[in-house]
Amino acid sequence: MAQRQVNNSPFLKPFFLKPPMCSLSHSRQRRHTLPASEFRNLTPQDAISVFEIEREAFVSVSGECPLTLNEVLNFLGQCPELSLGWFEEGQLVAFIIGSGWDKERLSQDAMTTHVPETPTVHIHVLSVHRHCRQQGKGSVLLWRYLQYLRCLPGLRRALLICEEFLVPFYRKAGFKEKGPSAITVAQMSFTEMEYLLGGAVFERRNSGC
Repeated sequence: MAQRQVNNSPFLKPFFLKPPMCSLSHSRQRRHTLPASEFRNLTPQDAISVFEIEREAFVSVSGECPLTLNEVLNFLGQCPELSLGWFEEGQLVAFIIGSGWDKERLSQDAMTTHVPETPTVHIHVLSVHRHCRQQGKGSVLLWRYLQYLRCLPGLRRALLICEEFLVPFYRKAGFKEKGPSAITVAQMSFTEMEYLLGGAVFERRNSGC
């Protein structure tokens, strides 16, 4: 398929976490300004860093990774435009990986399949580096990812599955429950959730798309 052109998206541009205080001298500004952060699509070259963060985050909790290393490589090779990484000083601190899907609900096949040129994104995994948790980075990254998806032509919604304790997190981000998921992983059960990308006129007018 022809890869979606996303280089001009305002949600992939570098930014500073906090602007320097105008009252400080130039030398003090340099010392106290926080490191520049960058959001960009992931590539297969990022796969090892992605998998290390994912493995540490999930294996200790559930004993399973949402994606194997080969699956990470596969999705970053097939649909890098549906991923988003947050980098600080060149180091990956958080990421989301998605793929295309063409059914109303997610099935077991959705866990390993990318269907190109479809209006639905399946969000496989959102993970934050262990040293950067409890800082709100997951919420910030998810918001930027959803706004970024609005800029991709043809996309209408995002689907994901999560364990029950994560439902409030995704509900706060604007997802709605679709009910119990048909997908099971290592005897764990999940709730399927949906986010409509159409959004309000205000949001689209101010998205920078």
